[in-house]
Amino acid sequence: MAARAAEERAEEFSGRLLAAGRAARRKLSHSLREATMAGLLAELGALAPDPDEPADVYGDAVVARLERRVAELLGTEDAAFFPTGTMAQQIALRCWAGRTGNPVVALHPMSHPERWEGGAVSVVSGLRTVHPTGEPRQPTASEIAELAEPFGTLMLELPLRDAGFLLPTWEELSALVATARERDAVVHFDGARLWEATTHFGRSLPEIAALADSVYVSFYKSLGGLSGAALAGPASLVAEARVWRHRYGGQVFRQFPAALSALAGLERELPKLPSYVAQARRVAAALSAALAACEVPWFRVNPRAPHTHQFQVWLPYDADRLTEAGVRLAEETGTVLFRRWSPDGPPGLSVTEVEVTEPGLSWTEADVTRAVTDFVARIR
Repeated sequence: MAARAAEERAEEFSGRLLAAGRAARRKLSHSLREATMAGLLAELGALAPDPDEPADVYGDAVVARLERRVAELLGTEDAAFFPTGTMAQQIALRCWAGRTGNPVVALHPMSHPERWEGGAVSVVSGLRTVHPTGEPRQPTASEIAELAEPFGTLMLELPLRDAGFLLPTWEELSALVATARERDAVVHFDGARLWEATTHFGRSLPEIAALADSVYVSFYKSLGGLSGAALAGPASLVAEARVWRHRYGGQVFRQFPAALSALAGLERELPKLPSYVAQARRVAAALSAALAACEVPWFRVNPRAPHTHQFQVWLPYDADRLTEAGVRLAEETGTVLFRRWSPDGPPGLSVTEVEVTEPGLSWTEADVTRAVTDFVARIR
């Protein structure tokens, strides 16, 4: 009964959040769930540079154009389009295991394959994982050096989403890669959100990608595409990955909608990401100041200065209570500050993720303060 009641509350919140988000006059970002089929179809029709261009068939035409563009942006020899990031990453790790002769992958326990892929690394790919640390942060070079058993691949999620979209420093990342090499391992970057990491690192995308042996990137996270991902790296690895893509069922007959929207995201959103990161830092600072001014008994903005345009906010209240307050704020004032909250960590604490994109660029410190004040009033 309790589980069913929780499901019903979740459905109610989802419906109200969706309606309030679509109607809101002010928000920090658009939710991917707010899109409608009519809106997406209208936008898709405007994306084709040449309406008479032949549609793709099994990865040619616009899909091949997208692959070339990704390889160019990341400075790699080649790149292959995949319908999902899960598939791209599974295949990358599988290929490296075959090449190194070692099926062990060192990665963080909070990384995507461990938390969100149903154990596919072992169940589907036959690989085994080891964890250099269980702390909610990026691993250190010393922890990689001290792993008790050999591993063939070091996988680094950049940024580490579930720990607060955390990135190492450039020096720390370089040391991690160098240590893996000393242990005769290859390095794979889970770069679903790598596009916005350039600000934190102070390096270009090719410089970042050059540290790794392979990189996975997403097209709907950060770039706002419909779906899809790419695996980039040496030409021989990408060629092998294409063979496995077919075996995994990823050789889709037509993929032009996803490819067109990905190219549009690279054109329109990628150049804006540094401005989103800068604004996220201003919003995070204003949130901290406003929560303190409202005398909230305990809170945390994690990290204090966001590494990307996304970060966490923690508050000492029930998740449903916080979600309800956010929905009411949107319904009653037309402002979306926070969306869904989740229970996490010690009992009584809840966390939400904040993303700042184009709609949030106009927010001032006063806007954030007003929204926080109105939100806290609805908690109480």
